[in-house]
Amino acid sequence: MPTTPTTDRITPRIDSSRLEALARRVRVADPSSTQDVTNAMTGEVLGTVPHGTAEDVAAAAVRARAVQKAWAARPVRERAAVLRRFHDLVLARQDEVLDLIQLENGKARRHAFEEIMDVTLNARYYANTAHEYLRPKKRQGVQPGLTRAWELHHPKGVVGVVSPWNYPLTLGISDALPAIVAGNAVLAKPDAQTPFSALWAVELLEEAGMQPGLVQVVTGSGAELGLPIIENSDFLMFTGSTAVGRKVASQAGENLIDCSMELGGKNALIVLDDADVDRAVSGTVRACFSNTGQLCISMERVYVPDTLWDEFVRKFVAATGAMKLSAAIDYSGDMGSLVSQKQLDTVVRHVEDAKAKGATVLAGGRRRPELGPFFFEPTILTGVDDTMEVYAHETFGPLVSVYRVADEEEAVARANDSEYGLNFSVWTGDERRGRRVAARLQAGTVNVNDAYAAAWGSVDAPMGGMKASGLGRRHGEHGILKYTESQTVAVERVLPVGAPDGIDPARYARLVSTGLKLLKRLPGVK
Repeated sequence: MPTTPTTDRITPRIDSSRLEALARRVRVADPSSTQDVTNAMTGEVLGTVPHGTAEDVAAAAVRARAVQKAWAARPVRERAAVLRRFHDLVLARQDEVLDLIQLENGKARRHAFEEIMDVTLNARYYANTAHEYLRPKKRQGVQPGLTRAWELHHPKGVVGVVSPWNYPLTLGISDALPAIVAGNAVLAKPDAQTPFSALWAVELLEEAGMQPGLVQVVTGSGAELGLPIIENSDFLMFTGSTAVGRKVASQAGENLIDCSMELGGKNALIVLDDADVDRAVSGTVRACFSNTGQLCISMERVYVPDTLWDEFVRKFVAATGAMKLSAAIDYSGDMGSLVSQKQLDTVVRHVEDAKAKGATVLAGGRRRPELGPFFFEPTILTGVDDTMEVYAHETFGPLVSVYRVADEEEAVARANDSEYGLNFSVWTGDERRGRRVAARLQAGTVNVNDAYAAAWGSVDAPMGGMKASGLGRRHGEHGILKYTESQTVAVERVLPVGAPDGIDPARYARLVSTGLKLLKRLPGVK
């Protein structure tokens, strides 16, 4: 159990009164029912938030719906202006939320800053593109020149956003931004371990001009609140494990609402035989150990050709061993803590199981309790085979298995030999070759000569998983239009579609058949 903190001030910017003010943003029927949030760096109690119930979720949805129509009635440019102001506020006040992210999650500050970049990129992108995506679009009518058709996009209403603990700011608010600018209200449930970052973001959105109450945050157990959120939403955005995602998709289907989900991964990194080894090693360290390996799109499998094996492994082990682990609330650390005892237990179990069955630890492999209760060294395994739990199951920690392959063909085949397909990485000295290999990989995003940030940060392009790694996409037009109902409005002029009164139906059919043959040859007719 977490212990009680010994001081009221936790960092120069965060004290207990600040956390209490954020927690008061959550409205519940019984304020006396609370749950502790643990400081991942120390294991102490960081603060408390309300423990919500199904009834609290339903009440939050009612409040959200009460303001959604007025919000949707505001011009898109006004809604977009809120995102622009929010973008500026996040940058101006980043130090406070960076403290919150580190305290809640345990990650190094350099990795917490990636969340600042992600949130501001998404805010800017949808502020600048929402008008284009949401404007009425003229479509080709059934009878060219006689039928006019338009495609309209209306907000769904209330969008449920269920987010995990590993990126508490990014996943707590970035998926909500396009939903908000599209005219929706949001029912947000951050993970019970990391609620404060999301609450901070909603506070800033309201300061930026968002209608108060449009985003309702509910806190509590996912097992208790998940179904009520689905039952009270018109669309669900879920990020989490594949096992839970299957249940969520089934529940959403029962309620006839659409959903988008980013789920698990067992991501693969391929080093091709023409790669710059030093560059590939540096990228692989980032790919495997950013955010303490607690990143849906980080790498847990690395495939290295025979020709580069000795040099790559030697340099990768050295670079990994040189990493500085730190609980400091500053930029001095290369890697931080795991988020909880549960995550630590999973990493330890995977390492010990692999060692017992013949795998070799090349780097790391130990807990570091002198730094904090959930610290574990960045760890490299070799000699891993399919008898070991780590071989096919996601660890979600600072643990990677390195495999020797003969050539590109073997690397591609082994990378694709997984039920998951979220994010892969390819390292090569030939960009064209890298793109060719990337196109053969069964993953929703593939980064060439980058770990994960190139594809993730390219918010104009879709991001999501193949196979058991998810449904739907975030980012780009997919990331905003999924939060809308598409409507077609068609206006018929002069002649109806169908035989007019007084014309023999058989003659009409012959005339239309001739016309269809002619239309096939006309340029510009789809």
